Amino acid sequence: MNGKRIGNQATRRQFLGAVAATAALTIVPRHVLGGPGVVAPSDKVNIAIIGAGGQGRANARSLFQEKDAQIIAVCDVAEKTDLSPFYYGGFGGRQAVKAEVEEHYAKATPAFRCAEYEDFRVMLEKEKAIDAVLCATPDHTHAVVSIVSMKLGKHVYCEKPLTHNVWEARQVARVAKETGLATQMGNHGHSGEGIRQTCEWIWDGAIGPVHEVHAWSDTGKWATGPGRPKDMPPVPAGLNWDLWLGPREPRPYHPAYAPYNWRGWWAFGTGSIGDMACHNMDPAVWALKLEHPLRVEATASWLDDEVASAAGAIHTYRFGPRGDMPPLTLTWYDGGLRPPTPEGLDPSDAKQRLGDGGNGILFIGERGLITCAGWSGMPRLLPLSLHTEYQRPEKTLPRSPGHHTDWLAACKGGPPASGNFEYSARLTELVLLGSVALRTKKLLLWDGPNMRATNAPEAEPFLKEPCRSGWEIG
Repeated sequence: MNGKRIGNQATRRQFLGAVAATAALTIVPRHVLGGPGVVAPSDKVNIAIIGAGGQGRANARSLFQEKDAQIIAVCDVAEKTDLSPFYYGGFGGRQAVKAEVEEHYAKATPAFRCAEYEDFRVMLEKEKAIDAVLCATPDHTHAVVSIVSMKLGKHVYCEKPLTHNVWEARQVARVAKETGLATQMGNHGHSGEGIRQTCEWIWDGAIGPVHEVHAWSDTGKWATGPGRPKDMPPVPAGLNWDLWLGPREPRPYHPAYAPYNWRGWWAFGTGSIGDMACHNMDPAVWALKLEHPLRVEATASWLDDEVASAAGAIHTYRFGPRGDMPPLTLTWYDGGLRPPTPEGLDPSDAKQRLGDGGNGILFIGERGLITCAGWSGMPRLLPLSLHTEYQRPEKTLPRSPGHHTDWLAACKGGPPASGNFEYSARLTELVLLGSVALRTKKLLLWDGPNMRATNAPEAEPFLKEPCRSGWEIG
């Protein structure tokens, strides 16, 4: 598990010294401002990409547009990954993304070189100039990447879901609070205008008290199972399969697991709900101040102990009162299932249609409805007369210039990003409880403060999963 440094990039201190000497710019050195994690307001944030598949590459391309960001290292267990069978297209892997990074920054700095590693732990040990990491690995390694990085003083942006299990979510939130570093989960709709409007309308009483919410997504069509594959094809050249497994117990490589279908396996992914509910359930968690449910249950068209069902599942959460908000039932649908259309709405009229078709959320209040498209977008009041007549309240929530932009500002001493790990761990935990209910095939009576299902001890291995030696996080 050796890291590889390509080129002879100057250290951060050398770079700042050279700039000061040649351009006489007034730059406050980072070490003058404080300890680990402190980035001077005049500096760019030096970022390492950990996980350079399709989503890691997409994040890197977004960071190219951020004036406060500079990618200086790329880490992935695969040298090169063919993404052409997937919607990303092209190539991922550390060599492909490294090449894109160098090509981009060479426009302004012809000699720019980006470091390249296959083991993120080696990279963080050697690359002292790294200020922050962006984690876009499969779900089962989110927690270990985030916690190791934060303990080394690095700000962290981690793709959704924040973790693979409930216990990990609490550990990540704890370390984020202890270190005080800038964090953000990659559910970019959380920084949009739509989710803020939804919160403000509900808090203003636009639809009255909300007793019922439905959220859904049609994603999750992964070709998996039933059961583990029996054949054992060779590991592709350039892939470190042992590192890919990370905290999971060894198993033979198979293309049914990587590079894409890992989402459909409980060992590595979190199913359709883990993939999309951090987007589409987010408005409910924020607007209705959701934390610990009282009961969680789930059903699916078929179940397999190894395979995260993608053929259609329904997850139901029941919450007690929260302040002046009444008890609530929240239902999640995936695999093509959707809630029934409320009485009085015409689904053939686009203005009355729920969500955006494949994704969405519906709030049912005593005086009306709110529906949003996927990723919290385009909120609408229903019936149409309410949408036309409702007097919008003053904006009370801070608006975001962008999901990455907010995080980078926090890295440089600004206010915490709104999707920081304290909030995102709570959202992720709620999402993952739906997976636990599905896997236990049982109604869970949930004791949130003590992280236990009081009626289902069989849920314990799913709440805190076994971890391979050498990958422990707490």
